[in-house]
Amino acid sequence: MALKETFYISHGSPTLAIDETIPAWKFLTSWKEVFPERPSAILVISGHWDTSVPTVNVVNHNETIHDFGGFPRSMYKLKYPAPGAPKLAKRVKELIEASGLSRVDEDKKRGLDHGTWVPLMLMYPEADIPVCQLSVSSNRNGTYHYNLGKAIAPLKDEGVLIIGSGSATHNMRAIGPRESPPPPWALAFDSWLKESLVEGRYEDINHYEEKAPYAKVAHPWPDHFFPLHVAMGAAGENSKAKVIHESWDGGAFSYASFGFTAASS
Repeated sequence: MALKETFYISHGSPTLAIDETIPAWKFLTSWKEVFPERPSAILVISGHWDTSVPTVNVVNHNETIHDFGGFPRSMYKLKYPAPGAPKLAKRVKELIEASGLSRVDEDKKRGLDHGTWVPLMLMYPEADIPVCQLSVSSNRNGTYHYNLGKAIAPLKDEGVLIIGSGSATHNMRAIGPRESPPPPWALAFDSWLKESLVEGRYEDINHYEEKAPYAKVAHPWPDHFFPLHVAMGAAGENSKAKVIHESWDGGAFSYASFGFTAASS
């Protein structure tokens, strides 16, 4: 079954997996109301896998990577045993290399980092859909990742759900108490992002460093923003963006999430 949509999910703190008081928890646990179709497989572009060239994990069984420190002990016992998607991984490699954008490496050991399993644990708790990851390359730019998304766009026609997983704002040094209000720079960047996407100004998003207010404060490092560019590109030419969730946590963390619908052919 061909799919029309791609998504960018702000995954926030790893404790999202267990903390029902985080507003985004309810959003993700009701995911099937947002997207009722059952995909054949899921491809996640996670901000927690950063490599110099695009890399896919080619495994039959996904291990759960606990790539964080200082959290409750229960967090390290969580498992998301989704099957791997080696055929999808090979297909992703084929499409990207055919585009001429880059070679693609294969990682035959890596499982799922928390940028993937935390949201999927809430969205698809059964863990019965094959999952593959594609890395980001923070040594490249937004346009490169947008073109990466364009290269893998045919996967939608093969029933693959493409999800970019990052954070609409991601400045770890700006984290405050749970109930603290968002600082002005975070509000300004978040508003610019929503308006730019809904108005279809994708080129501005691709060049966010120059176009967005407080870009370097909102994203001191681009790894959690580039998954957005991939999801945006994978939706195809003239796609339409919409805001599917918005909330805040820890003051400066925006959980804004977006859906992209492909233009009718």
